[in-house]
Amino acid sequence: MRPLADADRIRRFMQALGTAVNEESRVYFTGGATAVLLGWRSSTIDVDLTMVPERDRIFRALAHLKDELHINVELASPADFIPVASGWEERSPFIAHEGRLFFHHFDPYAQALSKIERGHVQDLRDVQELISRGLVDPQRALAYFEQIEPLLYRYPAIDPARFRSAVEAVLRPAR
Repeated sequence: MRPLADADRIRRFMQALGTAVNEESRVYFTGGATAVLLGWRSSTIDVDLTMVPERDRIFRALAHLKDELHINVELASPADFIPVASGWEERSPFIAHEGRLFFHHFDPYAQALSKIERGHVQDLRDVQELISRGLVDPQRALAYFEQIEPLLYRYPAIDPARFRSAVEAVLRPAR
């Protein structure tokens, strides 16, 4: 079993990955990696990421670096679990530039909604952190949900009514 990934381990991973790649690409972190790098969690089990464009050299480097650095890497993003509104790249905060790679946090609104949909206790804590740190505005997140709601049919594992209820419970202020 690999050790948990703290901020230092994730930054070493970013530097090593940037060194291993010779073509420009963007890497988007999500979930625990975002929480660790932004400072509300000290570690995460794995580093969830996606890249645009996908590059064969990055895939090859990931396979090598996860073993060399003893870090769990998963290819995952909110788009794997919920519809993501267009323009997500522009809403993805910049982290760092390493070599030919630009690292970002995946769109915080997409992260928040995918965490609400999953509904685990840690996920809901993460949503509250995204809100309290000003990365997600609840009213804009509700509007974002309304934008993606017509596309939920593309995700058969999602119960649209339950998802809407969960979004409203988390994002609407108590009355």
